[in-house]
Amino acid sequence: MCERTPVFSELNGSPHARIMFIGEAPGRKGADRTRVPFSGDQSGQNFARFLAAINLRRSEIFITSAALCNPRAESGANRKPSRTELSNCSSWLRRTIELVDPAVVVTLGSVALDALKAIAPHNLTLKESAARIHSWEGRILVPIYHPSPQVLASHRRDAQQLSDYRVVARAIEQASVLLSEPPASAGGPLLSEPPASAGGPLGSRMPVPKKATI
Repeated sequence: MCERTPVFSELNGSPHARIMFIGEAPGRKGADRTRVPFSGDQSGQNFARFLAAINLRRSEIFITSAALCNPRAESGANRKPSRTELSNCSSWLRRTIELVDPAVVVTLGSVALDALKAIAPHNLTLKESAARIHSWEGRILVPIYHPSPQVLASHRRDAQQLSDYRVVARAIEQASVLLSEPPASAGGPLLSEPPASAGGPLGSRMPVPKKATI
């Protein structure tokens, strides 16, 4: 049972945002302390810099995570959320997506991408699918790497991540076209990348959690 407060409030962003970013979990020195996703630590600084590079403001996006509370090792350091923890938080992720109803979903890292499988199955992997535009549950999905300093140092360098965010910008442009066009049955445009899976958004009301079990 997690007694820490989940990072989930109006500080996550606008509930009317058309773009949703999904991270792994609140960082110990970041969102778990500030209550604002991707703030207060180096990952947050990198994320802010990458958003600025494509002229995207926080007021235009909603940010959540696969696990709502900060998972910690016995030493107090950050660790990856376990499968059980992700499973316990998956219903909140599902209902968050349903309520915000974003046109574009951007997953930050493999944990966030895999967490979507509990909502609607897909066969995407970060290594093969990063920085490509996919279709998922009637939405545009763009998997990219996490902006942590560890990832920047070992898996996805700064220049590569900046390039990834330009793909995000292109996906947002595509979503704007799709939203302004008539439905696909009336001749609307198709995505430029092959879809990973198909489906449609569901409707639901989402109560804000007080505590999360992870």
